Amino acid sequence: MLIHTHEAERAVLLIGFESSGKSALFRGLTGHETGEESNFRGSTVMTRKGMWASSSLELVDVPGIRMKDDSETTREAINAIYDADIVALVVRATHAKVELPLLLEEVNLTNKKVFLILTFADKTRIGLSELASYYEDWLGIPVSVVNARSLQDLDKTKLQQAAASAKAIRRKAMRLLPMHPVIQPQTTVLEHPLWGRPFSLIGVVLLFALPVLLAYLLSAWLQPVIDRNVIEPVKGLLANSPPPLQTLLIGDYGIVTLGWYSFLWAFPVVIFLGISTALTEESGIKDRITDSLDGWMRKVGLNGRDLLPILTGFGCNVVAVFQSRACSACTRKSCVTMITFGSACSYQIGASLSIFSSAGYPLLFLPYIFSLGIVGVIHNRIWNRKSTLQPSEYYISKTFLQKPQWRAVSWRVHTVVKQFILQAMPIFLLICFIATVLQIAGWMNGLSKLAAPFMQWLHFPEEAASAIIFSILRKDGLLVLNHSEGALLDAMSAGQLFVLVYLASTLTACLVTLWTVRKEFGFTFAFSLAGKQMVTSIVSSIIIMLLVGWQH
Repeated sequence: MLIHTHEAERAVLLIGFESSGKSALFRGLTGHETGEESNFRGSTVMTRKGMWASSSLELVDVPGIRMKDDSETTREAINAIYDADIVALVVRATHAKVELPLLLEEVNLTNKKVFLILTFADKTRIGLSELASYYEDWLGIPVSVVNARSLQDLDKTKLQQAAASAKAIRRKAMRLLPMHPVIQPQTTVLEHPLWGRPFSLIGVVLLFALPVLLAYLLSAWLQPVIDRNVIEPVKGLLANSPPPLQTLLIGDYGIVTLGWYSFLWAFPVVIFLGISTALTEESGIKDRITDSLDGWMRKVGLNGRDLLPILTGFGCNVVAVFQSRACSACTRKSCVTMITFGSACSYQIGASLSIFSSAGYPLLFLPYIFSLGIVGVIHNRIWNRKSTLQPSEYYISKTFLQKPQWRAVSWRVHTVVKQFILQAMPIFLLICFIATVLQIAGWMNGLSKLAAPFMQWLHFPEEAASAIIFSILRKDGLLVLNHSEGALLDAMSAGQLFVLVYLASTLTACLVTLWTVRKEFGFTFAFSLAGKQMVTSIVSSIIIMLLVGWQH
């Protein structure tokens, strides 16, 4: 459990269905710049705490719940009620007639002080005060109506007063059925019975294809400019420096020379994917896509809910594993299996783009991504044949489509950039440093010779072993193939390069992702996951090699 309180009436728990506006309330009431004020499902994967501004109350935000769901996030949210002193029921005013009775049925509020917050006040202006009065009389608890995405000072004051006067719900209140019209969210082509799924699939492709294309064009334009105006002058300045320093900074695995490739090719991908994801999440489009594709996802042993973490994996596999907590217990392990194999993280995308472009084969990126998806689905079906699917939900809280708020979008992108600068780049620079030390000590040649039989069996140069070794540590370890100013890449055919990048990408998840899987599921599952992925990777690499039939 994540909620602990030692003083009476200190913890106020926000509980409600997904997309009800809880995260926006948490942000507005605590002042925490979470950037998670959008209305997409699964936005609150982990329980968060913060002090309610200008009060002595602690506000607790738990994951949104789903009806008849067995996911970890739903269980966590319902169990959190036992440790809460005050419970704030968060329900969309537009759907109160349906969602409030269902929420009261789903959670146990016995002997709990409760108040009700009706959100999405901006979506309906008619009868809000009458609606609040009706529920106050019906339940016998304080009721407030707010626009959670834009809390005013008066709203915050009213919510504090409601929390202070919270009380137990009347015992017989559940027998009443409130009559209030439901305001349905907009209908789009994504909900069309015939064209909805094809358009949703196109939306998924565009969601990631356009950012990657823009990132590639930007990196391809910048590389010769920076090489000419920055890298070459730095090499000139260090020409007379001690050999060890030259090797460390501008050698084959130099921090400046090789480290630059990591930043140049990965950073634009991170930026553009971050913007694209933030816009679709904040607008509510991403939820519509996942609902539409639920049927197709079930044909491959997953469901629409699993699509969210799988797509998140294209940004970061670690975050995606955590987000899979919102998946059904029946499909979560299958979802994680798909993430570790088929979801190319932003660093992997940037590294593979760099390798293919430096070798003069940028179009190889398209069949590369296609192969990851297709083989990933086959891999998942082979190793998770016994997984069962949860029945379809009988109630889905369809999201409203809304204009993305620049504040939320910019904070998401800011967070992604911060993670890249402070976490991703230091790790890759460390890889460059370790590779340089191994090269100076002569161990890099030793590792290459150790892997020589395997590399020769697949018709790869021995020097390419470093890419596989470092990609196990981190997926942008692929960038070590750029050493010696691309001499190794020039010596390889397009077929060899394609299979090498594919093998290095899929042989296993990176160590950070595997460590996260271990923490979530235990060592046995993580070890089994790594072993199964290694088998699939090697077998599929051989099949691709035979299909490509390169000359060597």
